[in-house]
Amino acid sequence: MDDAIGHYPPDQKRSAALPLLHLWQEHFGLINDEAVTWIAAKLGLQPINILELVTFYPMLREKRAGKTHIRVCRTLSCAMAGSYQAMENLCAATGIQCKNGDEAISRSPEGNYSIEFVECLASCGTAPVCMVNDELYENVDPNSAADLIQNPKSRIQNPKSPPHPLERRLIFKNIGRADWKIDINTYLKDGGYEDLKKALKMSLPEIVNEVKTSGLRGRGGAGFPCGVKWSFIKPDEKKPVYLICNADESEPGTFKDRYIIHEDPHQLLEGIAISCFALNARTAYIYIRGEFSEGAKILECAINEARAHKFLGKNILGSGFDVDVYIHRGAGAYICGEETGLIESLEGKRAYPRIKPPYFPAVLGLYMCPTIVNNVETLCAVKHIIAMGGAKYAQLGRPNNTGTRIVCVSGDVERPSYFEIEVGKVTMGQLIYEMAGGIKWGRRLKAVIPGGSSAKVLRADEQFKIKQKQPDGSIIDVEMSINDLPMDFDSLAAAGSMAGSGGVIVLDDSRDMVWALNNINEFYAHESCGQCTPCREGSLWMKKITDRMLRGGGVTQDPQTLKTIGDNIAGRTICAFGEACAWPTQSFVEKFPEEFAAHARKSIPPPLPPENTAEGLIEHAQIPTAPLAHDPGWEKAGADAVI
Repeated sequence: MDDAIGHYPPDQKRSAALPLLHLWQEHFGLINDEAVTWIAAKLGLQPINILELVTFYPMLREKRAGKTHIRVCRTLSCAMAGSYQAMENLCAATGIQCKNGDEAISRSPEGNYSIEFVECLASCGTAPVCMVNDELYENVDPNSAADLIQNPKSRIQNPKSPPHPLERRLIFKNIGRADWKIDINTYLKDGGYEDLKKALKMSLPEIVNEVKTSGLRGRGGAGFPCGVKWSFIKPDEKKPVYLICNADESEPGTFKDRYIIHEDPHQLLEGIAISCFALNARTAYIYIRGEFSEGAKILECAINEARAHKFLGKNILGSGFDVDVYIHRGAGAYICGEETGLIESLEGKRAYPRIKPPYFPAVLGLYMCPTIVNNVETLCAVKHIIAMGGAKYAQLGRPNNTGTRIVCVSGDVERPSYFEIEVGKVTMGQLIYEMAGGIKWGRRLKAVIPGGSSAKVLRADEQFKIKQKQPDGSIIDVEMSINDLPMDFDSLAAAGSMAGSGGVIVLDDSRDMVWALNNINEFYAHESCGQCTPCREGSLWMKKITDRMLRGGGVTQDPQTLKTIGDNIAGRTICAFGEACAWPTQSFVEKFPEEFAAHARKSIPPPLPPENTAEGLIEHAQIPTAPLAHDPGWEKAGADAVI
């Protein structure tokens, strides 16, 4: 615990709250009153400062789990692959009363087993997935899920398939190589850390300009130009500058960062070290998902190796530059993917996003100091920009959509997987039918969610008007089908959706769109931080309405009510979570009106008689308006009337 506290500035001990809670829970199995009191005293805080974390982060438990604790992913890709059936079979095998959709942990009578549904485990391409204690099980057979109990052996196997001919692998060049190991010696033999050596000979503005020239856009979801973000840091900044690597990969449909961390951790560390040098940041934190326990261990080992070889720590490679990198584990909150929510969490608080302005991280970030938050894939790309030069990197992809990016395909395709492509050089049709093997046998494409579950859905039979630049410089509107859509930021935005985090979820014609939206709504209702009323209340109401529609209780007004709720969330919240939870509802209802109407056939009940309404009750009660002092009997009469 003392070592964990030492990862943060002496006057910022509160940041160690989550690490200490993890350590306590791993040792004792739960967070009890003693833990809250002890950790608070250790960090110089009040017990309420610790208790508010325990009640906010889903991975922290106030009750002991079973000796074997099973977490079953319930989000869309896993649900389509049979995770609800897997849950039923696991409950039957362990003697647990199954509680589908219930977020509470259920325990077997003797306490040997416990089970719960959890949100996305970032392995959508190998759905359905479960975690048994801290080990990930992929491609679980829903019909024989009990094998996880009878033969507990981790089944995580990173794919070893060679790159597809349409791929252009830079970041993923080592992923799946039969001769590849993740130790630093293998990395060095392959030219590892040579780009860091090159960067240390450049000036800070030179590195920033190379990243600007490259046109690299953030790969975490927003797509903001990385070099522009870096340029917000003043060259003569007097405060400490921090770099945060956002490894909180929790957008349903997205599973690229997991493989970078598991298969090529030193590539990420080299990208972080170069970025820290360019920003004059002496401390970097990797905020990693709490569910990535194995990934956190891999990164800790890699950091120790890099430090031993002088690539991290004091005076790296004799350059006079010091940089330390620390791992900070989250605890199961999707909102931590939002950069200011992540910063609040890193400071040891609930992950309530900050208002921008004034709290732009590059100005007022971690500990109110300038801070840059970049995604795992973005930081890895920095290494390759230094290696090949910004101008050459910009030649990959398309204008304003440069470089390569990793797209993840899951759902109703024959070969769910990840693919690294030049941005915009592969179409949606090529991605689905050539790279992912096409739609499952006997089915047809119905819809695609192109950028993670928060992206607006696209119908398979839509036609889109996309602006394209001609050789003579003119711009014309080109009408195209979904199969012809280039997989880049601008084309997907023009089609009415977004590239987002690169998580492509494919749905075939067997899927009920109300069911699919209900699954997404349940995710966002669970993950809302609760800070903003429109999001807190609206996400839950959208889930309740789609719940009711699936159970046969939908009324004719429900589709319009869903749209109205979504319209009143988007644009009215502190962070983009409002749009993330509203956009699926808005687009599903708009794109598939016939299916929503089919689930909403009941007529609206007639209005109550006047005497049964609130206004009628007040009118018939005839409660006097005179002050109580003028009529001693008013209190009882008034109370009876109200009752």
